[in-house]
Amino acid sequence: MNARLHSYCQRIGLDAPPPPTPEGLDKVQAAHRQAITFENIDVLLGKPIAIDGDAAFAKLVERGRGGYCFEQNRLYADMLAAIGIATRPLLARPRLAIPEGMIPPRTHVLLLAEFSGEPWIADAGFGGSYVPPLPLQDGAVTTTGDGARHRLRRIFRPDGEWVLERAGSRASTDGRALDHADWQAQYTFDLAHVEAADLEQANHWTANWPQSRFRLQPIVSLVLPDGFMALSGRSLSIARGGEAEKREIASDAEWREVMQSHFGIALTEDDVARIAP
Repeated sequence: MNARLHSYCQRIGLDAPPPPTPEGLDKVQAAHRQAITFENIDVLLGKPIAIDGDAAFAKLVERGRGGYCFEQNRLYADMLAAIGIATRPLLARPRLAIPEGMIPPRTHVLLLAEFSGEPWIADAGFGGSYVPPLPLQDGAVTTTGDGARHRLRRIFRPDGEWVLERAGSRASTDGRALDHADWQAQYTFDLAHVEAADLEQANHWTANWPQSRFRLQPIVSLVLPDGFMALSGRSLSIARGGEAEKREIASDAEWREVMQSHFGIALTEDDVARIAP
């Protein structure tokens, strides 16, 4: 095992890397999302978001921070490669909470893996809810620990688009899901080849466009074995084992403490003064 893979396994709570199988993929992705927080703090602090492999490893593993999809899935792809699972990036259009008829830009990255010729999607960087690995098959369905179901559907269009959908409790999301258990689109994607320059451009737009949701308020989440925990602005929501609680964070001091105790993100008082809503 190389040194980086060893450190990554320690970071996500695995004694050893799993085998390069669909079951191994499921195990490492769940461990990743339950250990490494999804967050946009550096965007709000005006720091550049570097998405090369060295930068992602240094920030998310060595410094114990979190990040958003371009950082999370770069680290994930590198570590899967070290395990023996080859992947390539795909760009997606987030659909969660997007009005009907609106076509959003491709500002989410996920991964396409392959096992014995069978393609699978893998995603350790979606902050709205947990997205489990799924075989790239029309109608593929699986259930996660929070009780939600997840489904892939092929949209029969010339560009061969796919849609990832979720049906489950709103409580185990970041709050953008509709308050019902029907299928809701999370994002759409196709299998077009993605270059590093495409990722750099999408990352730059996401981090710097003034109306990007990542520039408007803190967006923080962590997957739980049987639920989900999210901090949107000052609103903290925790869903665990079918029970849900939600409360507003009253002070900057409490907000800073919650970031540390619940999400493992240590911030200075100056940082909090700059970004706490």
